Amino acid sequence: MVFKKAQTLFDKLWAAHRIADGGDGADLIAIDRVCLHERTGAVALRSLRDAGHDVQNPKRVFAIMDHIVSFRENRGPDESRSPGGGVFITQTRKLALEAGVNFIDTNDLRQGIVHVIAPELGIAIPGVSLICPDSHTCSLGALGALAWGVGSSESEHAMATGCLRVTKPKQMRVTVNGALGEGVSAKDLALYIIHKFGAKGGQRCAIEYCGSAISELTIEERLTLCNMAVEFSAFTALIAPDEKTISFVLGKPYAPNADEIADTREDWRSLFTDEDAIFDYEIEVNAADVQPIVSWGTSPEQALPIGDAIPIGADQKVLDYMGLSGGQRVEGLEISGAFIGSCTNGRLSDLRSAAAFLQGRKVADGVRAVCVPGSQSVRRQAEEEGLDAIFREAGFEWGAPGCAMCFFAGGQTFAPGERVVSSTNRNFEGRQGPGVRTHLASPATVAASAVKGAISRADKINVGVDE
Repeated sequence: MVFKKAQTLFDKLWAAHRIADGGDGADLIAIDRVCLHERTGAVALRSLRDAGHDVQNPKRVFAIMDHIVSFRENRGPDESRSPGGGVFITQTRKLALEAGVNFIDTNDLRQGIVHVIAPELGIAIPGVSLICPDSHTCSLGALGALAWGVGSSESEHAMATGCLRVTKPKQMRVTVNGALGEGVSAKDLALYIIHKFGAKGGQRCAIEYCGSAISELTIEERLTLCNMAVEFSAFTALIAPDEKTISFVLGKPYAPNADEIADTREDWRSLFTDEDAIFDYEIEVNAADVQPIVSWGTSPEQALPIGDAIPIGADQKVLDYMGLSGGQRVEGLEISGAFIGSCTNGRLSDLRSAAAFLQGRKVADGVRAVCVPGSQSVRRQAEEEGLDAIFREAGFEWGAPGCAMCFFAGGQTFAPGERVVSSTNRNFEGRQGPGVRTHLASPATVAASAVKGAISRADKINVGVDE
């Protein structure tokens, strides 16, 4: 009698896409969809063309303008946030149209950050393999997709051949049981895990998040959690698709249509880890232990519950850059910048969370506050709900979708030396501009800090009344 070995969700996705042995321990993996952006997309498309190759299946490739487009509300079609950046935009547009791939331009109603619009449009769905030359592609594993970041050359190879040679990574299960407390977000959970287990704790594994607390997260919250997996040094992250996932995906433009959905739905329901499957590593987290978190250093692991003190003996180079000292409390530190947006926290629920706090309040004097919706769809929905008015009346700039203000590519940024509370994902030196001191936090914490003019917990400021 032959017994089938129990499989993890990642095992099932890998086996479904494995074409052949790739030699030296690697496999040839079929790539269902390729996403490009203008910062590196033109490089891959030009290299492919110059080598005399066509895109094997243009319908499976999506070129999206997001990385260096300006965040100004009334930006022009070629307006970049970096000097000379318009060339990336015009070249990607020209090459994408020549190649016949799906193209989402700067002024397209579908435009936005690739990891935000891929779920919105059904480009990312359960069971597909998807790559993009951006490390935060792991976000899309929140839908049960096999998704990871690659380089331009790998994108080029996948467009030409439909596959990549990849070594299967080890696997880790992160089980989060219990319930997150009032006012504690998926961003706080992500920062807590990285803080507790270290920025290298993911050990380049394929990580599956599971447990009762994960099941309770909305799809947008799951996307936030998986987005931060790369900051945990994961190869990718996954959450098994459930009925929430299926309901979220149904009706999306690039998802299966009504005639296909019955069989597909059953396929998606088979995407789960078998009861006796074995992982290489296991981590368990009690959701009740998670509090609102803020980073103090230049790595997401250098973070702590708001109100706690920076460890004595912390890295002096980091402290010098951040203008801090060991034993100092981060809560109450004066700020001059606040940012809400990015592929981590630029979705509608993130904006609602911040707007709920900002209603009837004003940003403190001396604080530049910026909100950049993650997509045109998010922006439209936010404006229909009047969220933009709340942000504007509070004193926030209201931007156009893209990655601007999240990472520095020249041009638009915060000033050197400014202390900024940010809902983005990275806080290394210069990430948001030369000399900028970035503190990572949830959208609610960013909103509260902008109003207070100092790093603050949202629940420490009385609702409707400024302290």
